[in-house]
Amino acid sequence: MLQLLTRISFYITILLFPFTSFCQDFVYAWSVSSKKISEGKYELVFATSGAKDWQLYAPDQSINEVKMAELRFNDSSIIVPGEFVETGEIKTFNSPIFDTLVSVYNGAAEWKTTIQVNGAVPAQLQGTLFYSYSSKDEFNAGIPFIFSVPLEGGLASVARIKISSIDITNPVNNCGDEGTKNKSIFTIFLLGLLGGFIALLTPCVFPMIPLTVSFFTKKAENKNKGTANAILYGFFIFLIYVLLTIPFHVPGKTNPEIFNNISTNVSLNILFFLIFLIFALSFFGLFEMNLPPGLAGKIDSKSGIGNWGGIFFMALTLAIVSFSCTGPILGTLLTGVADQGAWPLTVGAAGFGLALGLPFALFAMFPNWLQSIPKSGGWLTDVKVVLGFIELALAVKFLANADNVKQWGYMKREVFIGLWVIIGFLTVLYLSGLLRFGHSSPVKKFSATRFVFVLFFSAATLYLIPGLTNTKWANLKILSGFPPPLSYSLYSHHALLTEGVEPLVNDYEMALAKARAENKPLLIDFTGWACVNCRRMEEKVWTNKEVYSLMRDEFVVISLYVDERRKLPLVQQTIYRTSGGTDKSIVTVGDKWSTFQTENFGAASQPQYAILNGDEKALTKTKFYTPNPEEFASWLRCGLDAFRKNKQ
Repeated sequence: MLQLLTRISFYITILLFPFTSFCQDFVYAWSVSSKKISEGKYELVFATSGAKDWQLYAPDQSINEVKMAELRFNDSSIIVPGEFVETGEIKTFNSPIFDTLVSVYNGAAEWKTTIQVNGAVPAQLQGTLFYSYSSKDEFNAGIPFIFSVPLEGGLASVARIKISSIDITNPVNNCGDEGTKNKSIFTIFLLGLLGGFIALLTPCVFPMIPLTVSFFTKKAENKNKGTANAILYGFFIFLIYVLLTIPFHVPGKTNPEIFNNISTNVSLNILFFLIFLIFALSFFGLFEMNLPPGLAGKIDSKSGIGNWGGIFFMALTLAIVSFSCTGPILGTLLTGVADQGAWPLTVGAAGFGLALGLPFALFAMFPNWLQSIPKSGGWLTDVKVVLGFIELALAVKFLANADNVKQWGYMKREVFIGLWVIIGFLTVLYLSGLLRFGHSSPVKKFSATRFVFVLFFSAATLYLIPGLTNTKWANLKILSGFPPPLSYSLYSHHALLTEGVEPLVNDYEMALAKARAENKPLLIDFTGWACVNCRRMEEKVWTNKEVYSLMRDEFVVISLYVDERRKLPLVQQTIYRTSGGTDKSIVTVGDKWSTFQTENFGAASQPQYAILNGDEKALTKTKFYTPNPEEFASWLRCGLDAFRKNKQ
């Protein structure tokens, strides 16, 4: 078990480091230098002065099959042929933690190794040194030291990121959007409210409403006191869910792309797929998913202290013990707005918390209402199972995101839709009583509510079926953006593709040269493989007759994918100093275009559209998600007018 936990800790640290490093302070400080040995061969020297009360594990040793130090590079053309040459005072002893001999440094250490660069040598080499350290009662494995070191004789990157001629604040024509057009804050709040009301109908929360309200009203010295305590209890539930999002507001610790990276990162999408799969299985009753019981016990023990303090810890206890039901619903909501920044997360959580806390206050103020709410029973289990099927469908969506970004070819459009058809069919069977789980009760009475839900899921499943075909009915416009794009199909060429625009992809310089040669404006489409609104624009707006005609005949269109994980050639990989003064690693094609977008167009969300002329001058303000084809066509005409005006 210890071996398994150690390895899991190591790999999770590596996986989540880009998104957690902004709030960590590491114990060890490292320096790195390089020396050229021969053509393409360099010596790297890593040095640290040590850290008081900590022990650094020597490299070239493995504990429970986990390496204590490892050097990794972003490109396979870099080879590390040998082991580290170590300098420093090493102590070897039998570790009581691992019950094996380990070698550690108590003070300064210097590690040397040689690398071989096959092909062109970059002027600046990026890599990561993973190391491990411990104290008497704490062990940390796989801690990353991300470094950039100059290589003598290397070729400097010539990639253009910041283009001085682009000024979107002073375009030729003043048309376009002032800011990002994502879900409005009010819409996100309503979605959070809806999620909270759904969570109320789960077996973990619903039975607690009459029980808790009765506790407050009967225990209090008088009716007014009991009502006030119940209202305070509801407020604390709301407050707890808001406080969950506070870490995302830590000032100066995030870059403008981190929320977008959360939604497009391949590893995180796979992690979300696994999490939602576990949520679904829990809802199906295969196991009960709870936070550690010790935590719930400790929090519950505090509920007797003071008045306000006791009520707060009672609310916190409810949040913890109901996690198995509320966690998946809240997770679904927050993941859906994770690419829009910290405030949308807070607003969504606030809506969720308000919906959970409101009934406790209302039923305390109007206790007679308690007589009218339905009794707990098997219907709560049905709600939980149906939510499990929804979580399963969302898990498929996250897996498809990862597949779309990496272009593995496993989750093409028809496979995705086919899985959703199966999930919908199973949901109908369950609601009809033809499919049962171990903890569900047989359907004795077909109520009107159950009949409505059977009709709804039956209609949704039937709607999906044409999406499996290569016909004009396969578009599924209601779900536009959720399935993979039409171009990512099992069919060699989808019949509906003839209706859309096929732009150049990820080659800005080629598109710019083409625009100059054809004397046309350049339309830049900042997009992503896992971007839902991007697919909606391509399938519902670009296919509009006027929009299609303008984009095809009057513009040169280039799509730049900010989540493209294909690595740049080694000599194009670099460390870029942003206009905000931070250093950013440019390793993949997506790194380049996401930085290009934020530096020149001031946004980190997709889709975003920009129009330039051949001199790379902004002709309009940029345009974000615009589901109205007429509005988008009007903006294109404004850009075309600016191009002609500027040319004259």
